[in-house]
Amino acid sequence: MGIAIFAFIAIFGLVATGGLLLFYKEAMLQRISDVINPNAKPKTLLTSIQESGFSLGGVVTHFDSVLPKSQAEVSVVKQRLIRAGYRKESTVRIFNGSKVVIPLLLCIVALVTGLGDLSPFFVYALCLGMGFLIPDFWLGRQIKLRQSKIRRGLPDVLDLLVICIEAGLSLDQATVRSSDELAHAVPELCDELHVVVLEQRAGRPRQETWKHLAERTDVDCIRQLVNMMVQAEQFGTSIGKTLRTHSDTLRTQRIQQIEEAAAKTTIKLIFPLVLFIFPSLFLVVLGPAVIIMMDSFSTMFTH
Repeated sequence: MGIAIFAFIAIFGLVATGGLLLFYKEAMLQRISDVINPNAKPKTLLTSIQESGFSLGGVVTHFDSVLPKSQAEVSVVKQRLIRAGYRKESTVRIFNGSKVVIPLLLCIVALVTGLGDLSPFFVYALCLGMGFLIPDFWLGRQIKLRQSKIRRGLPDVLDLLVICIEAGLSLDQATVRSSDELAHAVPELCDELHVVVLEQRAGRPRQETWKHLAERTDVDCIRQLVNMMVQAEQFGTSIGKTLRTHSDTLRTQRIQQIEEAAAKTTIKLIFPLVLFIFPSLFLVVLGPAVIIMMDSFSTMFTH
């Protein structure tokens, strides 16, 4: 087993070293070609691999047709990938293919390391099940992280929208300006606003594009914002005041959530106190007294 693990690590190290050497050589050749012919189109190792038709995503997509899938399942996976920020058509095939590739890789690792010899049925069944579920867990985590970033960056974007609207810009122009100005500070939300701008330029109504934003992100504060904007546009109220009110409400909710989390810490500390801290204190404080009492009782009964 030790020889197999050493051989696996050695092969992995050789492959990684060869890849690094290839990338370094390609970077050096690219610098030389840029100096000789600066107007030429750069050709990197990645483009060479893509031209040859080989890529990691392409390999994974070949396993897409192994698992039977209905159109409803494909649409659900595509919607989840969009919520995680992956909008390319190939990501659906890569995700479905990874559900076949990852279990096979885990089984190979179990075979190489010798873990499969302990309990073959249990180990390989566990590898297959975990490998099939790992992409779903990873995608769910990516969705939650992106939604939390959108939720945190929404008040800043609303403040800039209010400033742009009060400066005389329309809502569409303010959306474009905000998505450009805060692209580095809040990239996830600005990316969604950029999609809203593109849909409006394609000819879709404003209310429909903002409703699509709420469906893509699936964030509660975004849904509230869209509903408030639709109502403000229908009843003719000020968009700037509506956005400012919603921004203040979000900040107040954030403060309340922090205060609520701080208030819960007293309850959450009970379990570590009872299970870990109190036994240690009892052992330190009462331990010598118990030892002295045991010695006293032992001498008393012996005499």
